[in-house]
Amino acid sequence: MLLDTFGRQAVDLRVSLTDRCNLRCTYCMPEEGLQWLGRSDLLTDEEIVRLTSLAVRELGVREVRFTGGEPLLRPGLVGIVAACAELEPRPELSLTTNGVGLARTARALREAGLDRVNVSLDTLDPQTFHTLTRRHRHQDVLDGLAAAEAAGLTPVKLNAVLMRGVNDHEAADLLGWCLEQGYQLRFIEQMPLDAQHGWDRSQMITAEEILERLATRFTLTPEPAAVRGAAPAERWLVDGGPASVGVIASVTRPFCRACDRTRLTADGQVRNCLFATGETDLRTALREGATDAELAALWRAAMWGKKAGAGIDDPQFHQPERPMSAIGG
Repeated sequence: MLLDTFGRQAVDLRVSLTDRCNLRCTYCMPEEGLQWLGRSDLLTDEEIVRLTSLAVRELGVREVRFTGGEPLLRPGLVGIVAACAELEPRPELSLTTNGVGLARTARALREAGLDRVNVSLDTLDPQTFHTLTRRHRHQDVLDGLAAAEAAGLTPVKLNAVLMRGVNDHEAADLLGWCLEQGYQLRFIEQMPLDAQHGWDRSQMITAEEILERLATRFTLTPEPAAVRGAAPAERWLVDGGPASVGVIASVTRPFCRACDRTRLTADGQVRNCLFATGETDLRTALREGATDAELAALWRAAMWGKKAGAGIDDPQFHQPERPMSAIGG
């Protein structure tokens, strides 16, 4: 098992497949992009499968989420999914994507064994989409969502970040549209994980503000805390249910106390927290011939040292040097 000193067990593995992305979201990276990892720095497909297999067979991981950057840019994605779908015990397999290119790959991913997808979409307006992402790919995302639904990658979950003065007026519209389409919407507070280190708490749309905007059109009833478990999103039934909406309030309502995640970056580093300032290098050990037992010991030690919380509310909080695209969503 992957335990820490506070008694939490990590059963949810986030595996980043690449730090590259085909969008340039303003809250994530500059318009010109970033200095991407070199090919030799990235874990190979075989190394990803070996480490994921180790986590599932020996360390108690039950859920695997493939992330990026943009994981659809990984050439071997379908093969990686297929190999992980054959693991015993069989983990739940999901993918977080911006949806660009999903229309072409949704069916192949489902046939390979992927269970569901989370798609990022912050606006229903194509021009606002371009303002936020610096790309004209709004229709591609909509097509990707439809293809995921048709392929059976359900429930299709949609992640949205609201930016003050840009798309924050769309909160209720986004929820209404998701209810019509049958997608499950999750709003995410903007987090201090941008490459530019330009995050400003005073400009962030908080969970409280999100709920206020939704309440202008919908009646929201909080789900019991016991239903949430270790899920990062607090959820509310919409107009009595059964549909719901979630808010991931990583900044104003951290869920650290129940966190059950462990993270593997595209270059083979274990992170015990999204906001960790240190990492444990599995790639070097793996390439130097470490046994599964030795790799498992390194992974356990990395998680054992996990802090009680991310510390965003601490005046001494320091944003991680690596941005979200390099850490993995």
